[in-house]
Amino acid sequence: MDKVCAVFGGSRGIGRAVAQLMARKGYRLAVIARNLEGAKAAAGDLGGDHLAFSCDVAKEHDVQNTFEEMEKHLGRVNFLVNAAGINRDSLLVRTKTEDMVSQLHTNLLGSMLTCKAAVRTMIQQQGGSIVNVGSIVGLKGNSGQSVYGASKGGLVGFSRALAKEVARKKIRVNVVAPGFVHTDMTKHLKEEHLKKNIPLGRFGETLEVAHAVVFLLESPYITGHVLVVDGGLQLML
Repeated sequence: MDKVCAVFGGSRGIGRAVAQLMARKGYRLAVIARNLEGAKAAAGDLGGDHLAFSCDVAKEHDVQNTFEEMEKHLGRVNFLVNAAGINRDSLLVRTKTEDMVSQLHTNLLGSMLTCKAAVRTMIQQQGGSIVNVGSIVGLKGNSGQSVYGASKGGLVGFSRALAKEVARKKIRVNVVAPGFVHTDMTKHLKEEHLKKNIPLGRFGETLEVAHAVVFLLESPYITGHVLVVDGGLQLML
């Protein structure tokens, strides 16, 4: 089986680190982001014959078209990583409905749509592996992140149910739930204050999360699992 992996949200942060690690391990990669130039830059940095695609994961026809193009130019996708995500932190009473919808569409519906498309092709191949990137906030909650937490908590429930649905088809579905990691999403946070609550005493790096993602992608006897990568933060919550 060719090792073809689609990384949604692959132009930056955790997704980009996953793409870099998988390229070194010999996978053929599709780096997918809403911004095509960003995706092209990330794919170009990998060397080799990796490709970039633009896709709005909340639009089903976009997702379907992207999978058709990937299959045409790379081959059938047998590994999927969903790392596309947004946050609009705010107390619930101050949160605009459109900000609720945008988070749920990108963080939850988007992963549902990419999984739906991937599972169809994986069933034909009689096997595949999916890792959805969640968050410790989806497991423990956090003030000011009720909607973001709902989207990431929903991703856990979805992934576990899907794991049950497709296990007999030799398709595995798992979740990585990071804590505080150095990305564009966390650069505005007060790190010096927050890291006092992390037993390992620091924020994580994207490559450290990427190793966990690839571990789950490649582990043939793990499915329906949520792997927390948070420096021990959950011990303190």
